Amino acid sequence: MKPGEELMPKDANGDFILETVDLCSTWAAMEKCKDAGLTKSIGVSNFNHKQLEMILNKPGLKYKPVCNQVECHPYLNQSKLLEFCKSKDIVLVAYSALGSQKNPAWVERDSPSLLEEPVLNAIAKKHNRSPGQVALRFQLQRGVVVLVKSFNQKRIKENFEVFNFELTPEDMKAIEGLNRNFRYFKLPFAVGHPHYPFSEEY
Repeated sequence: MKPGEELMPKDANGDFILETVDLCSTWAAMEKCKDAGLTKSIGVSNFNHKQLEMILNKPGLKYKPVCNQVECHPYLNQSKLLEFCKSKDIVLVAYSALGSQKNPAWVERDSPSLLEEPVLNAIAKKHNRSPGQVALRFQLQRGVVVLVKSFNQKRIKENFEVFNFELTPEDMKAIEGLNRNFRYFKLPFAVGHPHYPFSEEY
């Protein structure tokens, strides 16, 4: 986005005003923040493997990204990006790990509801758990860090109760089979931007 007072600036036609910033220059500035003690570690979000490679191959790189935070759930399991990140010792952090609410500002109304997925519900019933707990446990067993948001006290408590059960290899395979490369957050306003990350397979 164009820098300024507005968080999401728009032009007279209502289109977002985008800005092209060199990612490597931005990374160098973040490295300076780490050197200055302003942050413990630095990472990226929504980077595809080519963008990660661009940072990793930056001349004079001091610190590589600790993590890459991306949309990741059983309908978009990011298996190739996960393997790439593991090979570079970068932690994959999942947002929207339980799918997403159908907020029309961000998500299409006809988007599938992950927590209503029959396979997740069947596995949840077998383990006497909720579909959400199964979706979170799936990520943990793959070595993915999960970010979960809820405003409901019962669900917040439930989200923590994922460390005392384990999915079987058959469960994991069944959940992996749910992948359909479906994104809840496609960021359509940025499709024409040269750094739009979702044009790549991973």
